[in-house]
Amino acid sequence: MAAVLSRLGAVMDTRSFPSTALGYRELWEWAGQLGTVRRAGVEGSGSYGAALSRYLLACRVEVFEVSRPDRSVRRRRGKSDPVDAQEAARAVLSGRVQSRAKAGDGPVQCARLFKLAKDSAVKARTQAINQLKAVLITADPALREELSGLKTMALVHACAQFEDWQGGDGQSDAMGQATRVTLCLLAQRIEGLTRQMRDLEKRLAGLVERHFPQLLIPVGIGPDSAATLLITMGDNPERLRSEASFAALCGVSPVEYSSGLQRRHRLNRGGDRRANAALYRIVQSRLRFDAGTRRYYERRIAEGKTRREIIRCLKRYAAREVFHLVRTAAA
Repeated sequence: MAAVLSRLGAVMDTRSFPSTALGYRELWEWAGQLGTVRRAGVEGSGSYGAALSRYLLACRVEVFEVSRPDRSVRRRRGKSDPVDAQEAARAVLSGRVQSRAKAGDGPVQCARLFKLAKDSAVKARTQAINQLKAVLITADPALREELSGLKTMALVHACAQFEDWQGGDGQSDAMGQATRVTLCLLAQRIEGLTRQMRDLEKRLAGLVERHFPQLLIPVGIGPDSAATLLITMGDNPERLRSEASFAALCGVSPVEYSSGLQRRHRLNRGGDRRANAALYRIVQSRLRFDAGTRRYYERRIAEGKTRREIIRCLKRYAAREVFHLVRTAAA
C-alpha cells in the first residue's frame, strides 16, 4: 500500500500494488505520474520492505525507515493500510523520521547473510552438544565410564564412531544400542555444524579482508566483530550523519543520569545490541592486550570512575574509531 503526498501534506492518491518486480515498476510509474518523487518512507526496510527499498534507492529516491504509526493516530483514525501509508509519508515529510534505509546491495549484505547462517549454526551446535551430554547422563554406567574424562570435541569424535556398534539381545542391549545410535547421530550433527561454522568464518574473514582491511589493523577488532559493526552501518555508511549517530545506533552514546548537584551518565540500553556486544568484546580484548588501554583504565580508576563507566567510555571511543575507518575508506 502506497500513498503520495504533496509538499504541503495533501494526499494526492493512495493505491495498492503487488510485492513483485512488476508491482514495483507499476508503483514507480504511478508515483511518477503524480509528480517527482524525491523521498519515500518504507516500513520494514530491512525485512519485508528490503526489496522495495533497494528498488527505490536504484531509482535515486532517498529512502527512510518508518516505524509503525503512533497509537494516538490509530485511536483517532483507526487502523488500515491506507492510513498507515499516509502516516508513513507524513512522517518523512515532517522530518520526524531521519533514519535512512540501508542499501543492502553490497559486500555488507553478503556479510549479513553469512553471519546469519553462522549464528544459526552456532546456536544449533550448542543445542546439540547439550543434548548429547544430557543423553550421556542417563546412559549405562559402563558407557559413561568409557567416555569419562574426554573434552567436548574428543567426546563428539568418540560418539561419532558408534555407528557400526551392534548389541546383543535383550531389553538392556536394546536400550544400549538406542543410546549409542542417538549419541552417534548427535555427534555427526555437531561435526557437520562445526564444518559449516568454520567455512562461514573463513568466508566472513575473506570478505572483511578484501573490502574493509583497515578494520583489522587496530588491536582487538577481529573479522567477526568487524562484520557485526559493518552490518549495523550498512552498505551506505553515508546515511549516518556523524560518528555520534553511529554511537547511538550501537547503544554506546552517553545518557545523562543526573539529579540535583550530581552530574552522571549511565550506559545506553538501546541501539543494536549485537553491535554493542561486538564493541564490548573489542574493549575486553584491548584491556588484556593493549598497554595504552590499560594505562587509561588505571588512570580513570584513580580519578574515581567505576569499571562500568570506563568500559562505556572505551566502547564510545571504539565506535568513533570504527566509524572513521569505514567512512574514510568509503570516501
